[in-house]
Amino acid sequence: MIFIDLKFQEWQWQYQISTTFFVFVILPTLLWIYAKYITSSPNKYNKLEEPIKLVVPIPDEAKPHWKGKRLYPPNLTIRVPNEPNKIQSYCPATGQYLGTFSATSKEEMNQQIINAKKAQNSWKNSNFSLRRQVLKTLSRYILDNQQDIARIACRDSGKTKLDASMGEIMVTLEKLNWIIAHGERILRPSQRPGPSNLLIGMMKNGEVRYEPLGVVAALVSWNYPFHNLMGPIIAALFTGNAIIIKCSEQVIWSSKWFIDLVRVVLRSLKIDEDLVQLCCCYPEDADYFSSHPGLSHITFIGSKPVAHKVVESAAKELTPCVVELGGKDSLIVLDDIKDIKALSSVIMRGTFQSAGQNCIGIERVICLPKSYEKLVEIFSERVNQLRLGSDIDQLDEIDMGAMISDNRFKQLEALVEDAVSKGARLIHGGKPYQHPNYPQGHYFEPTLLVDVDSSMRIFQEEVFGPVLTMIKATDVDDAINLANGTEYGLGNSIFGSSFKQVNDIVNRLDSGNVAINDFATFYVAQLPFGGVKKSGYGKFGGEEGLLGLCVAKSVVMDKPLMRWFGVATSIPPPIDYPIKDDKKAWGFVSSLNTAGYDSRVWEVVKAFKKLAKGGA
Repeated sequence: MIFIDLKFQEWQWQYQISTTFFVFVILPTLLWIYAKYITSSPNKYNKLEEPIKLVVPIPDEAKPHWKGKRLYPPNLTIRVPNEPNKIQSYCPATGQYLGTFSATSKEEMNQQIINAKKAQNSWKNSNFSLRRQVLKTLSRYILDNQQDIARIACRDSGKTKLDASMGEIMVTLEKLNWIIAHGERILRPSQRPGPSNLLIGMMKNGEVRYEPLGVVAALVSWNYPFHNLMGPIIAALFTGNAIIIKCSEQVIWSSKWFIDLVRVVLRSLKIDEDLVQLCCCYPEDADYFSSHPGLSHITFIGSKPVAHKVVESAAKELTPCVVELGGKDSLIVLDDIKDIKALSSVIMRGTFQSAGQNCIGIERVICLPKSYEKLVEIFSERVNQLRLGSDIDQLDEIDMGAMISDNRFKQLEALVEDAVSKGARLIHGGKPYQHPNYPQGHYFEPTLLVDVDSSMRIFQEEVFGPVLTMIKATDVDDAINLANGTEYGLGNSIFGSSFKQVNDIVNRLDSGNVAINDFATFYVAQLPFGGVKKSGYGKFGGEEGLLGLCVAKSVVMDKPLMRWFGVATSIPPPIDYPIKDDKKAWGFVSSLNTAGYDSRVWEVVKAFKKLAKGGA
């Protein structure tokens, strides 16, 4: 017993020494290695990649306590009477005038593409160190100026600062830093196995090299004016492309500032700022842009009706497109969910963020019976408490901002009325809201609609507004059928305690993206993003998003050992033109196939023997 105690004490003493050594020697060493080598990619360029400090003044309209003139109907519109080439900007939350801008003409589009191509001819040869420095400089500026960027996005879109921080700034920083860390590895030449033919495979190597496409375009929607614009720019620049962003007419005021920010970054690093251009026009001139022969690729983010026109125009020049359209995303709630209150918070955020104007927002909450009534009770209390307004102008606490315009209010009301007429219960909302301070602002009441079923239009049609729709499923199979029961297939979420059951459901859902026990984190995780069915095709984001902006150039070459010995491909005499002996030529080629692909050893031996005789 004494011996055991002594050994135990000795072991304890040794353990204490080891812990001290770990805390004061090993751990600091590991942290130093992580900081020096792992977080810098690659380390040899680290000093050259230091971000440049920028000073970019923000517009007066985004500063606190700004007092701008208000517009009232019929002047509360982006169209300027008798001036078809002018675009008027105003704040959708307050109706304040932001400025009038000239639409991009066809001649200007031509010149933008010429300038972009000229800049790209040099940029395509830039090294990854410089490309990372561009991204790091942009990332540092965003981190240091989050409040200003959020206020600019809010002023032009009507959303709250919190929604701008989460939906605009955080996801942009994630994309920047993910590409900084992993982009070069993804774009390195990809080594391939080469031919499976035994003879040819001994001689040849294969690889794929990823080269920039040239001048690419992104036609982006207004709901995330900062992130939707920045995301394509970040990917395009890192892959060595130039890019022209066609922004929505609804957010030209903020888009111009965001583009100017990127161009300041480029100028500060002595890079041609024509790499990044902004185009903004009305639909009547958009076809000219999307059918332009100078574009090598188009990313479109928007609605299905507009996508038809974009794809049709792009087809004239066979320009490849990635098309991300709307969704009718469902969130499935199983009966074994443990924390129903925490889940209700996720659903509230996923439904009402940016006033529901979110392509991967929660459009349908599909619940099994046990969870259904509990959630209805919670939402009946919580939705009624949401406060509307403009938090960059008000001192009050604000939960939800304005919608971009009021042009869909009648459609939203009609969807709610149709559902109620077919048996749904309207618990709260369902109509426009006249704000006491901003009566001209585009507000729609947070809406709770329960007992919805597949016979109602709101089950099938994208809402893109602040409507929480509750649907009761009889069992798991019914929930899956309901989730798959629309023409859309962008994203889904599933909440349940059994991972096996949840994982089985994932495999049965018709959608491009699924989050397990979470909402929309597939987008933040830099996975390839895109939908199926009428939600579009192609992917942006992640590895696939970067590679999609490149020409995949296939290269085959002699293996190093073959080059070292001076062995090169030659045409064997039996099959050299003109063919001298057809029978021998056939025997040679058929033996070559047998030797290269047959798995039977004796057949391979016989084939080699025949090859040695020249096919005879």
